Amino acid sequence: MIRKWTFILAAALTASVAAAGAQAQSYPTRTIRLVAPYAPGGIADIAARLVGQKLSEAWGQQVITENRPGANGFLGVTAVSRAEPDGYTLLVATTGDLTINPVVFKKTPYDVHKDLVPITMLSDTPTVLATFGGSPFRTVADVIKAAKQKPGEIGMASPGIGSVNQLAFEWMGLGTGVKFLHVPYKGGAPASTSLAGGDVPLGVLAISSVNPFLQNNRIRVLAVTTAKRSSFNPEWPTLQESGVPEVDISNWTCLMAPAGTPQPIIDKIRAEVVRILDMPDIKERFSAGGAVTIPTTAAELDARITRETTAFRTIVEKANIHVE
Repeated sequence: MIRKWTFILAAALTASVAAAGAQAQSYPTRTIRLVAPYAPGGIADIAARLVGQKLSEAWGQQVITENRPGANGFLGVTAVSRAEPDGYTLLVATTGDLTINPVVFKKTPYDVHKDLVPITMLSDTPTVLATFGGSPFRTVADVIKAAKQKPGEIGMASPGIGSVNQLAFEWMGLGTGVKFLHVPYKGGAPASTSLAGGDVPLGVLAISSVNPFLQNNRIRVLAVTTAKRSSFNPEWPTLQESGVPEVDISNWTCLMAPAGTPQPIIDKIRAEVVRILDMPDIKERFSAGGAVTIPTTAAELDARITRETTAFRTIVEKANIHVE
């Protein structure tokens, strides 16, 4: 009897694998939605549109970007986590969605590891420590010195509480023993405009946000927040090179699917997206916003999510960052 049931289970498993393989061969047969949990113009939206266009060309099926902004990305991420796991609803997520929200919010409506499965990383964009054009700060050392003289008084702009930008300067402060005054804005654009006007002395912002103000010297970049220099401007030093230990933080995007999506479909999507990310025109278009394409395996993406979540939890706890 045991042999009989073992045979039946093995046969059922073989049939299931064969069915999934056949499904992947015909995939896709209809429109695919790439959900970006933020408004048009952000890094998730840009990544979704660039990759989506190429997927549509390759597969002969419409691939649309669906912007689902709201609640710090919760609306879009939750929608995908509850979608049918058939490969036709995918998520273009950011650092904040997968590694920061789970540690700064007391409750999140999704579990990154239970409700979603990784496909591949898409892009990586360093943030920059910047100051306004008329600022007396010329180096990171100048900033640290001033912050030690006036603890908690020197303003640091960011796109919002709990953002990757805030974590970057909190990490910087923890590593150098200084404290800044957080000045949160509702997005990178207003934060950069305020910085360019001298309303706030410093900010940690995306390259794409400060770029419009660099040519006329209304904003000056002091350092990038990643361990390696940015290809956007290799002359910018890193925080680590400037005497700030350990800080290595960026705003990346990745592609995720609802848990339960058949592995052959995941593999097919990943193979095509990796091919797209290697295209010279795609690399160039990402580079224009200060980003680099970084295709990975699903395991590499999962490992990065786990590693950064652990690191960010430590920063959040030490800096006492919490969002209700």
